Amino acid sequence: MIKELSEEQVHSMTLEEKDEWWLKNVYKGDMPQLTLRSALTGMILGGILSLTNLYIGIKTGWTLGVGISSVILSFAFFKLMAKIKLGSHMTILENNAMQSIATSAGYMTAPMMASIPAYMMVTGEVIPMWQTFWWIVVLAILGVLFAFPLKKRFINDEQMPFPEGYAAGVVLESLHSDEGKEGVFKAKLMMAGAGVSALIEILRADAVLESMKLKFLALPHYWDEFIYKFATPKILGSPLKDLTIQFDTSIVMMGTGGLMSMKTAMSILLGGFINYFICAPILIDAGIIPEAKFKAITMWALWGGAAIMTTSSLYAFFSKPQIILQSFSKMFSKQKKKAHALDKIELPMWIFAVGIPVVGAITVYLGHVWFGIHYWLGLLAIPLVFIFTLIAVTSTGLTAITPGGALGKLTQITYGVVAPGNVTTNLMTAGITSEVSLNASNLLMDIKPAYMLGGKPRHQAVGHVLGIFAGGLVAVPVFYSLFHGDVSLFTSESLPLPGASIWKGVSEALTKGLSNLHVTAQVAALVGAILGIVIEILNKKTKGRFPLSGVGLGLGFVLRFVDAWSMALGTLLFWLARKRFKDKSSFGYRAFVDNQETLAAGVIAGGSIIGIILILLENAVG
Repeated sequence: MIKELSEEQVHSMTLEEKDEWWLKNVYKGDMPQLTLRSALTGMILGGILSLTNLYIGIKTGWTLGVGISSVILSFAFFKLMAKIKLGSHMTILENNAMQSIATSAGYMTAPMMASIPAYMMVTGEVIPMWQTFWWIVVLAILGVLFAFPLKKRFINDEQMPFPEGYAAGVVLESLHSDEGKEGVFKAKLMMAGAGVSALIEILRADAVLESMKLKFLALPHYWDEFIYKFATPKILGSPLKDLTIQFDTSIVMMGTGGLMSMKTAMSILLGGFINYFICAPILIDAGIIPEAKFKAITMWALWGGAAIMTTSSLYAFFSKPQIILQSFSKMFSKQKKKAHALDKIELPMWIFAVGIPVVGAITVYLGHVWFGIHYWLGLLAIPLVFIFTLIAVTSTGLTAITPGGALGKLTQITYGVVAPGNVTTNLMTAGITSEVSLNASNLLMDIKPAYMLGGKPRHQAVGHVLGIFAGGLVAVPVFYSLFHGDVSLFTSESLPLPGASIWKGVSEALTKGLSNLHVTAQVAALVGAILGIVIEILNKKTKGRFPLSGVGLGLGFVLRFVDAWSMALGTLLFWLARKRFKDKSSFGYRAFVDNQETLAAGVIAGGSIIGIILILLENAVG
């Protein structure tokens, strides 16, 4: 059973006391962790599962990790190998190191959802595939380095949940605690969820079904489509479907909701409701938002949403800065101190101090040579990375979602001032801050289960770097095969890439400076900034019991409402299952309560992987 501090202990104990408690009660010493087989398995599974994020990113513009899926798949594989006498079971920490590698590979797709295609749309030129690969690798490694000094703050002290990382830890513990019996059930449950989700995606693929003469089996893309055969429901003249207020037949986003807390999911839903039911219709009717389309709405809404996430995250961090200050003071202190046991397993600060200047310089150089970013503008992006990483880690810690796109917009605002008119610089510097903060958050997500299970954090960092290469070697070629050099396919029905469209739109809007923003967007940013601080103050005063999450509320403004609603519905359904199924021996309890994360991960993986395959097939059919 996983040993954890109580909520009261988290708030009352000092960092030193928490570290001593962890060493005494959780740490597993020298149990095998990052081994050859865990590394190879993680790289193979990570490469395959990176297609999950490629699919979700193409559809929604953001990404999730693949840790739980990789954990269960690797467990099932090595259990089979042991059964047929061709191998032995992985240790729990080997399995965890493997998922760290796989999760890292999954997150490699982020730039291909935003800055990379946006740059190609603006310039009309295709970035060579090898340049895309190395650009992403360098940014991802820089993200790992930026995560080093934040581990004590967010993992050891705050004990933030990092939902996907926590779920992976719970799954790992249960898999290795009963000689595999529960693991077999989890594997079957995950495959069932994946199968249902994949089947739904297949039945939504009109072109593929038509080519197979099975069009009669097709599902509508949205359950509310039949309503529009008889009427067109509107808000102030804007059809609900144009406001993204729809009910998706896909269950991938519902699975995502299964990895969120009720507080976060309802905050996202509230943010989406305020934006799409109130603000957007009013502003469209007034002509401020030019049309009832997601891209046009988001070009206005992202200012308020990003402001809420920014001030909420920064206030939470700077209200308790002593952990970071202690980290730096320890690194530069000349006094000899008694060695602490954690020093041998924690991520050493000297790597952070040396690595960031070196890899940062490489980033600035490549940005100049490949994308024409002036050296001083590239250097400016490096300190911005640190600020945005704080925001990203807070979001990831609460929701398992890193708002890289929204944070990229803040960079675009900055460069809209210091480099007005330079669209490509605006895009690629935003890509630096977004990708680096994403990978830093991802590393901390990976460290969470290692912390829960008693592993060595530095092994997670090495594994993360291995995953960076594994994901890039699979996802980059697949991405290029989706559009095969034809940039005009971007923003098409098969490759909507909403994230890239927004990045491109913001960069073009800012070429004339911030004064180009409508006064209502400026007001939204101001209100959002104040609201983020107020929500965080209330959360701090109530020790987290205040019912709203600032990050969740802000996310609701930048996601499509159909996705916000689907995620909230998924969270609600699992919450109702916990209320409905009380008998721990019943199938309902085992499937929907005890294995909520497993089922949710299966739904996400199955629908996403089949979804990306279907895009390739639809391109072939087309």
